[in-house]
Formats: sequence, C-alpha cells, structure tokens
Amino acid sequence: MAFTLVGRSAARSDQSEWTSLFNGRDLTGWTPKIRGSALGVDSARTFRVEDGLLTVSYDGYDDFGARYGHLFYEEPLSHYRLLVEYRFVGEQAPGGPDWAFENSGVMFHAQAPESMPAAQDFPISLEAQFLGGNGVDERPTGNLCTPGTHVEMDGRLVEQHCVQSSSVTIHDDAWVIFELVVLGDSLITHIVDGDTVLSYARPVIGGGAVDGFDPRAKPDGTRLTGGHIALQSESHPIQFRRVLLQRLDGTRD
Repeated sequence: MAFTLVGRSAARSDQSEWTSLFNGRDLTGWTPKIRGSALGVDSARTFRVEDGLLTVSYDGYDDFGARYGHLFYEEPLSHYRLLVEYRFVGEQAPGGPDWAFENSGVMFHAQAPESMPAAQDFPISLEAQFLGGNGVDERPTGNLCTPGTHVEMDGRLVEQHCVQSSSVTIHDDAWVIFELVVLGDSLITHIVDGDTVLSYARPVIGGGAVDGFDPRAKPDGTRLTGGHIALQSESHPIQFRRVLLQRLDGTRD
C-alpha cells in the first residue's frame, strides 16, 4: 500500500512513495524478540494488533521481569525516511523500572535479530527514544540512545548513552508523529511533529549499555551504514497508528 503525504513530508521526484510497513490486520513482515525467549516467541502476546493499531501490551504479564522486547521488521535498510505515529496508553506493567514510564522507541541500524542470544536485553543499534510527560519533569521525545554504539555530533565522538533532543514535553495520550531521516552513516535526523529536534552522523559500534550479546556481533569501531529497524517494548503500553517507509537514493549523501 502506498501513500502520498503533504507538507514537510511530501515525497520529491527523486524519492520513492511512502509505503506502509504495517498492514493494520496482523504482524506480517515483523518478528518479535523478547528477552529470555527464542526469536519469534512472544507467549504473552506483547506485540499484537487491536482495532487496527499495532499495540504493545502487558496484560499477559504478572511481572515485567526485565523482559525487554523488540519487534523487528524483516528487511535491513540503509537510506530511508521512516514515519512512526505513536501514543502512550494505560498503566506501566508491574515490575517495570522507573525510567521506563512512558518510555519506548524505535531501534535502527540494528544487528540482525538472528544474531541475538536469548539473554540479550537490547540489540546493538541506535535508538530513537520516545518519552511521554509525567506531569512534573521535562521529558523531551525523539531523543537518541546508543546501546553498544557511538555517534558523532559537531565532529566530536559522543559516548554518553542518551542525548536529549530539543523537543517539547508531550503529555497525556496525544498522538505524536516522529520522522527519522537516515542517510547511511553520513547524516541522521530526528523530526517531531514537523520540527527537526536532533541530528548526528558517523555511527559506529562501541561502548556499553547492552548485555548478554554474542561478542562476535560487537566488533567495536565498525561503521554502521545500515541495519534492521525494531519497535520496542520496555514495560509501558504504546500504540502505533502508522509505520511508513520512504526509500531514499543512496547516492545523495
């Protein structure tokens, strides 16, 4: 299914049309990887489709138990624009960590899910982090987190795990449109509701903030020019209304 978007997201003649990665009926094209389980096993139905929305739910959990999950799209990508429309809903799962309140995201440039052992918590990847407001603190969304990776900003290697964007805090269950523009390893841009909130370049494998991985999947210093995308489950329910992809010409870096 193809889409034509207007405004700031309009496709130019040198780009492909927007295509939905989510068919609104089931999870065709996506595979779950839940910590502690084999690839493809999601016995608690964490990832599901409800009322046409791709939903992350924890009603099958007595306790979250650090069972971080990721729903991987089947195809690795390098040069593209990704649009994700999301909202946080409901209550956090029992046993979810405090930092994971209204916290989720989309991983990209991620290792193949087949290379993740059952005990691994997060894929080696970049994360566009989604945060919702808690009514007290400033919690910008569209941030960057880096499990097992580093990036450069303004020509400087950034080794801290998370970098805040310039986004405002978004409260309640408002729908948010997040766009990610990825040009291999040359430039990556985060856009929240039409405003550019963060940009960086030259991601490489390195650093910590990831556990249980196979060392062969983490050759530190290796450039990240592409990889898989995956939607997160970190203990707070979230719904996705649209997940759209626009392929970009890889020669225009």
